[in-house]
Amino acid sequence: MIITENIKQIIESGKTSLGIEFGSTRIKAVLIDESGVPLAGGSYKWENELRDGVWTYSLDKVWEGAAECFASLKKDISEKYGVKLRRTGSIGISGMMHGYLVFDRQGRQLAEFRTWRNTITAEAARKLSEAFDFNIPQRWSIAHLYQAMLRNEDHVKEITSMHTLASYVHYKLTGQRVIGIGEASGMFPIDSTSNDYDSKMLSDFETLSADMPWNIKDILPKVLCAGENAGALTGEGALLLDPEGDLEPGIPLCPPEGDAGTGMVATNSVRQRTGNISAGTSIFLMVVLEKKLSKLYPEIDMVTTPSGSPVAMVHCNNCSCEIDAWAELFTSMCRELGCEVSLYTVLDKMFELALKGDKDCGGLVGYNYISGEVITGFDEGKPMFFRSPDSRFTAENFARLQLSSAAATLAIGKEILDGENVKIDRILGHGGYFKAPLAGQTVMAAALNAPVSVAKTAGEGGPWGMAVLAAYMLGKSGRSLEDYLDSVIFGSQEFTEVRPQVQDVEGYAKFIENYKKGLAAQRAAL
Repeated sequence: MIITENIKQIIESGKTSLGIEFGSTRIKAVLIDESGVPLAGGSYKWENELRDGVWTYSLDKVWEGAAECFASLKKDISEKYGVKLRRTGSIGISGMMHGYLVFDRQGRQLAEFRTWRNTITAEAARKLSEAFDFNIPQRWSIAHLYQAMLRNEDHVKEITSMHTLASYVHYKLTGQRVIGIGEASGMFPIDSTSNDYDSKMLSDFETLSADMPWNIKDILPKVLCAGENAGALTGEGALLLDPEGDLEPGIPLCPPEGDAGTGMVATNSVRQRTGNISAGTSIFLMVVLEKKLSKLYPEIDMVTTPSGSPVAMVHCNNCSCEIDAWAELFTSMCRELGCEVSLYTVLDKMFELALKGDKDCGGLVGYNYISGEVITGFDEGKPMFFRSPDSRFTAENFARLQLSSAAATLAIGKEILDGENVKIDRILGHGGYFKAPLAGQTVMAAALNAPVSVAKTAGEGGPWGMAVLAAYMLGKSGRSLEDYLDSVIFGSQEFTEVRPQVQDVEGYAKFIENYKKGLAAQRAAL
């Protein structure tokens, strides 16, 4: 009772920070205290739609989801502590990185929101990479913009502002057209010495867009680093989050970040030689570098930490969706048999069974390609499953296959960093893939042949990391983000480490060998 009363006082006094992340399958909110302890949460489930060949979300769904998520958070707070959420010390907005959201002078949306999942900008990405001598992935905002220019899309000349989802939501809440540097690095290349967009590449793009009525510098949001003030919640913005009107305006917001940046924060992976894996709908490995890579790699994104340090990013479009799809199938089968079990119970059982499966998945091979994968050379994908007559087709091996397949493209991408002799002292995992005890860690450690650690907050993932960035803005006291995380947030944090075992590594090597051979069948199916 005393603990509940103390938390109630903390919430009522506003000594909290709120992180809201617009992820690919859920909008999630996490409220934390000044030391980073999660106090309450809320969520809203949504899914992207494939419309006319484009993966997208409607902006109406964005605001419906934001309000439902916030209402879910308020309900959690009310039920736990008997208090209404009216204020918080700070707020941070995060979202799926990259993508394309453009508006005209009147604020009208000019084209559908083109998400990171789309692989429809190959021509633009190739030409920009050549022009900049810098890898421009298909997901990046500038690739989408240039592809629209190459297609002579009617809306392009009307553009006055371009956003990612996080910077757009932040703008609507505050009226400030700004963006965190980590999120900005997924829009346009960043110069880590100036902590701003690369001036030479901006000039190069001005040449490419000389016939446009706008200048690229004017339509991009302003870059801010972690800890800087990024505006305050307006009355209109407060009502977007909380239509009931309980939330008070005037709350300061930190720079909006992408899910890559919040993943680094959530795993305390912002120092050099640290890495983190964010594993949910998509999966990516981020390593903070000591030095630049020796050359351009189309498979490696160069982005930054929320404080501006250079990062090599191996990004894969597909991770857990195929696991979820099979879990949905098994759940519906149980229902037909008269067994009422939840999807999460089935998922937990799948992860548990995976630990009992053969190290090589019993010869089973599968591809979780809901969409394309640049690393393996696919602009689109087809989920596939193979077994041979002598495969060991058991529930345990099938579960192990699903976890192994989710990590496969990432393992192939990491081979490039191994070739560059990139040093990683520790890899920390977060996201739903790591929420079940040991299973995701064990498979990932085998896939990467490296120790993988998970913190207690791993399941909180991005929204918790965003809340921490919001708290840092208020409590940095002259400290760097790295020092703040070490001293305030992770000083007493408990981690579980799984080191790769020889048998696991050897088994995964057999699986990935079969996986690479089967890519020909994936290509044939397309």
